[in-house]
Amino acid sequence: MGQIVKQVSETTTKYYWYPGERKEWLRALFALAAGAGVFGLLWLATRDLLVAVVAGTSVAAAVAGVNFGRRDARALDGFPKLGDKAARRAAVGHTGRAAWRGLAHGFGGAAAAVLILNLPDHGLLADWVLPVLPAVVGALGRQAGMLHERLGVTVSTVGPAKRLVETS
Repeated sequence: MGQIVKQVSETTTKYYWYPGERKEWLRALFALAAGAGVFGLLWLATRDLLVAVVAGTSVAAAVAGVNFGRRDARALDGFPKLGDKAARRAAVGHTGRAAWRGLAHGFGGAAAAVLILNLPDHGLLADWVLPVLPAVVGALGRQAGMLHERLGVTVSTVGPAKRLVETS
């Protein structure tokens, strides 16, 4: 949850709350800008609306998917052990935020599919394959984001040579 604090007078402060953090909103804006940029470039280069829309929505879905994946991986790292009541409450909070991210990601894929289906091009590729492409690319981007976030985590384990030295 983000917060904007405005000092109205010496004794009065107004607090404005908004959902999410500022950096997450900027990442979402970057995803939309990247998709719009790819759409614009392909539209100017090819004048083919189908190609431009599919590529633009796929790029936006991929960037958003990477962001969602990184956030999900960070949330999993902070997931508490469910021993006490406060930990269970925190787990419910993590799960609720993950559900909202999943809902937003699913809505984005569905919106891209509806947009592509309503283009004037028709055929097997335009009606059945390309509408699903942004959702698939977004899901792969989410997995890539989770993998990227997990690759930065190192775990130290005792190897077989160390175990042999300790037992002798």
